[in-house]
Amino acid sequence: MNKTLKGFALTALCTAISAQAIAQETPKPGGDIIVTYQNDVATLDPAIGYDWQNWSMIKSLFDGLMDYEPGTTELRTDLAESYEISEDGLTYTFTLRPGVKFHNGREMTSADVKYSLERTVNPKTQSPGAGFFSAIEGFDAMANGEATELSGITTPDERTVQITLSAPDATFLHLMALNFASVVPREAVEQWGSDFGKHPVGTGAYKLDSWALGQRLTFAKNEDYFRDGIPYIDTINFEIGQEPNVALLRLHRGEVDIAGDGIPPAQFVAINNDPAFKELMVVGDQLHTGYLTMNVTIPPLDNVKVRQAINMAINKERIIRVINGRATPANQPLPPAMPGYDESYEGYPYDPEKAKALLAEAGFPNGFETEMFVANTTPQPRIAQAIQQDLAEIGIDTKIKSLAQANVIAAGGEQDQAPMIWSGGMAWIADFPDPSNFWGPILGCEGAVPGGWNWAWYCNEELDAKADEANAMVAPEQQEARAKLWGDIFTATMDDAPWVPVFNEQRYTVHSARMGGADALYVDPVHVPVNYDYIWVK
Repeated sequence: MNKTLKGFALTALCTAISAQAIAQETPKPGGDIIVTYQNDVATLDPAIGYDWQNWSMIKSLFDGLMDYEPGTTELRTDLAESYEISEDGLTYTFTLRPGVKFHNGREMTSADVKYSLERTVNPKTQSPGAGFFSAIEGFDAMANGEATELSGITTPDERTVQITLSAPDATFLHLMALNFASVVPREAVEQWGSDFGKHPVGTGAYKLDSWALGQRLTFAKNEDYFRDGIPYIDTINFEIGQEPNVALLRLHRGEVDIAGDGIPPAQFVAINNDPAFKELMVVGDQLHTGYLTMNVTIPPLDNVKVRQAINMAINKERIIRVINGRATPANQPLPPAMPGYDESYEGYPYDPEKAKALLAEAGFPNGFETEMFVANTTPQPRIAQAIQQDLAEIGIDTKIKSLAQANVIAAGGEQDQAPMIWSGGMAWIADFPDPSNFWGPILGCEGAVPGGWNWAWYCNEELDAKADEANAMVAPEQQEARAKLWGDIFTATMDDAPWVPVFNEQRYTVHSARMGGADALYVDPVHVPVNYDYIWVK
């Protein structure tokens, strides 16, 4: 073949491939898919469900006033067509989309929004998410059983919902995007009672078609969904009782489209190195940070130079190898996908020699003895041992106390019990994508209390005041400045070094070659683990 013809042929081939690639990446409706899970789903009730398996299922069956742009942490309106915030930041007025219907055919109204939020807060529901709505006026009275309604929620007409807070809260719109704020029809809840979670009725992109307990759930496309063209897939079949290794073999053979349980740890290296799986694996960041806490009230960890030395002593890359590379090194409490993450912040370098010098400056040239608590489930003890070895290199003799997770949590909640805690298995994963969720419970003064989760017992009142300032920045035009303020708060915290942020664990999903959609949809930071509404069959 001469060069001219060869060039022409290559050009034609590339054009054909490009056209095929574009066709494959253009969403199209239709098709059925199979998703596997080993264990059955506990519930599809949005007021009750609170685990990684049912979270995205519930999001596909139900909607709330707010949601997120697919594959991102950027808020957008959902059942709300628009909203207004009062100048004092206390009252949110939501205008609902017209004509939105529940799966039972009835049109949704403002009364349904009010009922749904009150149902979640009602102690009789026993919702694990009730506390998220504590800022709404009347919460305490309803939570204590003194009232049957939230006084802060009013419905001036069928398309208007007004929610008044007891104090400004910039996270409130995020709370309206939680599954716990999903809108449900009263008549369906009253019909099924405690079994509503097995007979869910929402407004979502899919509706439950059938559920054979312990075997299969089938979601069918909601033809009346208010977003045009969404969803793409006709039917999602969730097959239950599928052992993860078997599910991967079936996916490889084209019999399964998404392995819901992901890749078993023992198979990760082999799967990751298998060319047949290379194009089928999707990796993405999640709102997670694994960290080592240092109790700032227990000597010698009350010395900031000691804590800074420990930050410089730990080889994070080596620790990540212990978990087969399923993470990236962390240098600050916030994970990279979180608003406020400071990309310019460099953190503490891995520098054992400088760490030794800092220890000497602090008055411990020969090191010292201490304890580190860790959960006793794999691979946490192995990570603790890697940290132990790193600390030994700078003269710190660390005794590992490997205990049941509940006992580690209990020790962290007692001020004088645990000098250090490796958080693995208990590390923080955000309830919603706002930096405030990484402050109050685990680094703020409010968490440094008996039984709390601030295991470093760190309380910086100046930074706490800045956190309050950030939470009071409610207006949309303030959000960029608010994220910057949060970033400053967390990097300033690292000057005090109450933590060693070690890694941000990544999420891996495996799907079949026939599945289309951006990678971010398969590791959605909010629709954990998959945003079923926006993926499609090629």
